Amino acid sequence: MIKPLNAFDLKNKRVLLRVDFNVPIEGDRVVDDFRIKQTLPTIKFCLESGAKLIIMSHMGRPMGRYDNNFSLMAAGESLADLLEMPIKFSSDCISEDSRDVTLGLKSGEIHLLENLRFHSGESANDPEFCAELARHGDIFINDAFGTAHRSHASNVGIAKHFSHKGIGFLIEKELNFLSKIISKPPRPLTLLLGGAKIDSKIDLIDYFIGVADNILIGGGMAFTLLTAKGFEVGNSLVDQSKISIATELIEKAKAKNNLMLPKDSICARSLDPTKAKKAYHVSKMPKNMTGLDIGPKTTEFFSSIINQSKTVIWNGPLGMFENKDFCEGTLKLAECLAQNTEKGLISIAGGGDTASALRNFNLENKMSHLSTGGGASIELLSGKTLPALFALEV
Repeated sequence: MIKPLNAFDLKNKRVLLRVDFNVPIEGDRVVDDFRIKQTLPTIKFCLESGAKLIIMSHMGRPMGRYDNNFSLMAAGESLADLLEMPIKFSSDCISEDSRDVTLGLKSGEIHLLENLRFHSGESANDPEFCAELARHGDIFINDAFGTAHRSHASNVGIAKHFSHKGIGFLIEKELNFLSKIISKPPRPLTLLLGGAKIDSKIDLIDYFIGVADNILIGGGMAFTLLTAKGFEVGNSLVDQSKISIATELIEKAKAKNNLMLPKDSICARSLDPTKAKKAYHVSKMPKNMTGLDIGPKTTEFFSSIINQSKTVIWNGPLGMFENKDFCEGTLKLAECLAQNTEKGLISIAGGGDTASALRNFNLENKMSHLSTGGGASIELLSGKTLPALFALEV
């Protein structure tokens, strides 16, 4: 059993809260505060309950050493603005000074610790680092769904030091929504996958071949599967090391005939907007061109399947959505999902790039559920146990 946040008496307790503030920063400013905003219900509940709140997070991959480019200072300033209150900040998450700040906290105050990954012990799940971090709190609450699939110190090893531990409202919300869909989704159930790399989604495809009514695949990852089927895909992204397993997935899906690949692709020789781009059938892609978006026939085909679905799980953009010349496929399918959601479709979108695309199109509020975790949601939907949640079982 995992305890929810509202099961604890938080008054005058030091609550050590793991969040995911791994947000994009330009200069010294947060440019997308979506993940920070998602933690506000948990943070506000702790403050209103009289807790002394210590917040910890990672940012980027600084490889175990201090790097000002990955400081959580900007995230702290963004949180302070959202809460309209001052926040104490420590430049080292396990220093003696940081512990002194924690011990001096009053009820209703917040202490933000610097980037956990400035210490190699975080990613290594080092026992000594876990013990030092644990000294900050009386109660441990994990609300970082985005890192729940990582066996790191701040979400796995640290839990051993607490008899009082549980999850925040964000993880509770994610689990309620995703677990419900896994157990009994309204059908037809469609999995829409994109993104550049296939390696992180092989298990998801393998699992859903036996579960989903339709699996629609676009983005860069589609070209590895197309290559496995014998198509020449020009200069498009192909993971040669995954051709064999891609072939196995295609063979496995033949029994249910539920794995759908692009019919055509928008191709170009470069990202230069002055260069010509053109849609080609996947059997006729020029050798000197690169597939950068799904084509109009694929968009129409995928949209027709979404129109007939009752549940759609979407992870990964269908092309280079950041470039206006190659965002059409992702935009059209996002609009299709939004329109069908208004009519009752259950739409679940996950992954950082998927969320960024939806925000670029002003459609982030048009999905039934926008998950804060890409890898975590993939592993949960693949039927796997998330290490951070297993660590919280009491």
